[in-house]
Amino acid sequence: MDSNIPHVLAVRGDPLDGCLYLPPHRTIHQTELNNLISQLPSTFLILSDLNYHSPLWGGTETNSRGRQIEQLLADHSICLLKNDEKTHSHLPTQTFHSIDLALCTPALLPFLNLTIYSNLHNSDHFPLIITDNRQNSANHYYSPKYVYNATDWQKFSSLADITSDIVDNPTVDEALENIISIIKTAAYASIPLAKSTLGRQYKPWWNVLCQQAYKAQQKAWNIFQRYPTTTNLIKFKKSKADSRRIQRQSQRQSWRKYVSTITSSTSSKELWQKVKEACGNIPSHSISILTRNEQTISSPKEIADTIASSLTRISSSRNYPDQK
Repeated sequence: MDSNIPHVLAVRGDPLDGCLYLPPHRTIHQTELNNLISQLPSTFLILSDLNYHSPLWGGTETNSRGRQIEQLLADHSICLLKNDEKTHSHLPTQTFHSIDLALCTPALLPFLNLTIYSNLHNSDHFPLIITDNRQNSANHYYSPKYVYNATDWQKFSSLADITSDIVDNPTVDEALENIISIIKTAAYASIPLAKSTLGRQYKPWWNVLCQQAYKAQQKAWNIFQRYPTTTNLIKFKKSKADSRRIQRQSQRQSWRKYVSTITSSTSSKELWQKVKEACGNIPSHSISILTRNEQTISSPKEIADTIASSLTRISSSRNYPDQK
């Protein structure tokens, strides 16, 4: 970037995307913004905290700086990813504003979706989440997690009724597809799904008290968001302070407990396992090795072939009793 720009804004990221911040109390000239755009590649995505206001991105009024961005979008054919939700919470005035924008080139607009995360995470800005709909969901498939303890097994049995007519098809593949479809339909109808925890980091110090305090904080925030009064703001700040205090106490107690378990006889393997847990890296439960005929199998392909071979042998028609 030009040496005259860093005192005005900060841009970081790879050549295709970056983050932009324009200070609220500094004069920004239109030529500086034009100079910034001229230095970007032909395809780019910018997440920005502009501190500019305009009805074009959800504001209630337009200020002079908002008109600057409107002019910038028009002059350079820049697209705005729009979302009607507010992106900033100004606690002193108990108001919400839209000052965080997602800008991209026209080539990217059809493929990007913008959502605003509802949790502030102890900030005054709501996180902006950009998703690319070109990503094939089949490549990132995660099997659903069922709550088997709450299953209606009677309903499942009635829906998963596999008869000879269902498997009476020309090919084995078609019969298998029918069976899988029936089982899936019965499972979705009778077994509740667990809430997804994808991307949530494991915290060894997180306990019931932390969970309760966090829920109280979220409840107070939701009330303040719907009814932004001084009384609700005070309640939210108090519950937020309580939650942070309880989490700090739990962190200290967890660390002291962890340190007290380390002795001269602690093996290096156990020590590194504890370090990984403290960093939030939970151990994987995937199958890493198999043992068959006193031989260790570690290759994923060989593991899959071994399991398939065992299932084939168990399901073989040779195991069926002779009909009399």
